[in-house]
Amino acid sequence: MTEPTSKQAEKSGPRYLPGDPRPRPAVERMIRVDQAGEYGAARIYAGQLAVLGRSESAPVIRHMAEQEQRHLDTFNEILADRRVRPTVLTPIWHAAGYALGAGTALLGERGAMACTVAVEEVIDEHYAAQRDALGDDEADLRETIEEFRREEAEHRDIGLESGAEQAPAYPVLRQAIKSASRLAIWLSERV
Repeated sequence: MTEPTSKQAEKSGPRYLPGDPRPRPAVERMIRVDQAGEYGAARIYAGQLAVLGRSESAPVIRHMAEQEQRHLDTFNEILADRRVRPTVLTPIWHAAGYALGAGTALLGERGAMACTVAVEEVIDEHYAAQRDALGDDEADLRETIEEFRREEAEHRDIGLESGAEQAPAYPVLRQAIKSASRLAIWLSERV
């Protein structure tokens, strides 16, 4: 059997199995879902601050909100630079994020922190998987994702240190928020 010429190899391109995602669409899905996630996180903190804006935990929540806004600004810029379409679910994440933040804050400061822990646990895993999937051709994006993953893990740790585990019905609340976060990721990658 003879080896294909370079011209034949160019024509055939990389070998993919049916159903394998191509690199560009996979990276576009990452950018789309990350922008949507950071938008949702900013809305969660806005909802928490609407309820807890004068509480002892307000400065900590504001700190996390500022970091989330920086993450969102970065992904908005990446989205525009790479001409990636945002998810069509943005209006839903607008309302749902705010409602989740305000609703958990109505349970008190620990309820808000329980929300933070649950969301950030999912995002930590999500960003780690993305970081590991990106090659050297996407080194800048990989570094951005890793930087943001570390900050999200910091938010989770702040939530735990702030008594999240003492929130009403913590195990149920945590699991419900984690499940909803995973569903939001799945949907935002695709729609």
